Amino acid sequence: MSIDDKLKSFPPGTSTGLPVIAIDFDGVIHDDHLGFHDGTIYGLPIEGSLDAIKLLSLRFKIVIFTAKAKPDRPLVEGKTGQELLWDWFNKHKVTQYITEITSEKPRALIYIDDNAYHFTNWNKAALDLKEYFKP
Repeated sequence: MSIDDKLKSFPPGTSTGLPVIAIDFDGVIHDDHLGFHDGTIYGLPIEGSLDAIKLLSLRFKIVIFTAKAKPDRPLVEGKTGQELLWDWFNKHKVTQYITEITSEKPRALIYIDDNAYHFTNWNKAALDLKEYFKP
């Protein structure tokens, strides 16, 4: 399916100019090797991630999606997850390349996520994932 065909599949009125690429934060942009830890965003950028955001932003809107932005996430050092994320991106000088940070799955042309499974059909998915259901 072409980019134009994919864009036509979005509901009317949802197109906002450039197509969106949605990028997960932890494990894709941010090295979260300690997990939640103390709730701070402590890790370094994953190699190449910030340069990729800059490059992709020339042709796409960049939307970061992450559970860290959920409104029910506890405050850390008096800040929401959204505020901590924007602080981290500001520290690494890439805020101008990012259109939005959300905890919701955005309408996007492409999703970049380290936990994604590339779905093609249910028969293949069932075979690929049966390993996870072994006792």
